Amino acid sequence: MKNIFAGHTNSYHGFTLEQALSGISRAGFKYVELSAVRGWTEHVMADMSPEQKNHAKSLLDKYGLTPIALSGHVNLMDEQRLAVFEQNIELAAEFGCKFVVSSTGEAHFGKDEVFTDDGLIANIKKLLPALEKNGLTMVLEIHGEHNTGEKMFELTQKIASPLVAINYDTANVFYFGGKLPTDDIKTCASGVKYVHLKDKKGPQKEWNFPGVGNGELPLAKFLEYMDGAGYSGPYSIEIEYTQDYCMREKDQPGDIDVADKEMADSFAYLKSLGRV
Repeated sequence: MKNIFAGHTNSYHGFTLEQALSGISRAGFKYVELSAVRGWTEHVMADMSPEQKNHAKSLLDKYGLTPIALSGHVNLMDEQRLAVFEQNIELAAEFGCKFVVSSTGEAHFGKDEVFTDDGLIANIKKLLPALEKNGLTMVLEIHGEHNTGEKMFELTQKIASPLVAINYDTANVFYFGGKLPTDDIKTCASGVKYVHLKDKKGPQKEWNFPGVGNGELPLAKFLEYMDGAGYSGPYSIEIEYTQDYCMREKDQPGDIDVADKEMADSFAYLKSLGRV
């Protein structure tokens, strides 16, 4: 059985939900990861009105896309943010997702965070009843302090719940952790239930994340390793481009064409590998 491959709407940061779904669908994908990150990519949000949520669902139907995950990053170190994540759990269930994604700390704007695993574990365990009630698996993304699969595996083993697993990000492990995914994955493959398949160009700390197949990471070998490890979960294609393109307001002529091309290139690359 083939793995599911989805397009991530965060690849359309700065664009509308409809622009994201249109580009992902036209590229050839049938599945999607929805972004619901406050202050970053707010394609669907828990505080949307029923009418707005119904409109989002109608767009998913229009473009023939099935949601598999909701990216609902909050700072899980902050106990006051747990209620927000519980709302994201409910939102994910409402859209029919099976996974809800978060980093452990602040995903996009955190500075010099200091925390202990014990506090983080205690906070995550408070979310288990909501996950069980809504039939969701929470997957923690390689990011920030937990910047390698080895570190994230140690954390999830301490949580010791089948409802919490690793979201392995193939580019983040290099950008944040300095490890190639083909090496690092060997430390944690059994704990991975979701993958952000993301490429990377240039030196370690250069923000340059093109479409998969357009970068320099050994993604084909990574996929082969995951096959051998028996991984049956989804892959979500995330593209974050250069820092200039990602961070600026998307109002320049041709901006949407860049996003659409990288998404289409990603699908073509996966097709060349016989994956889709």
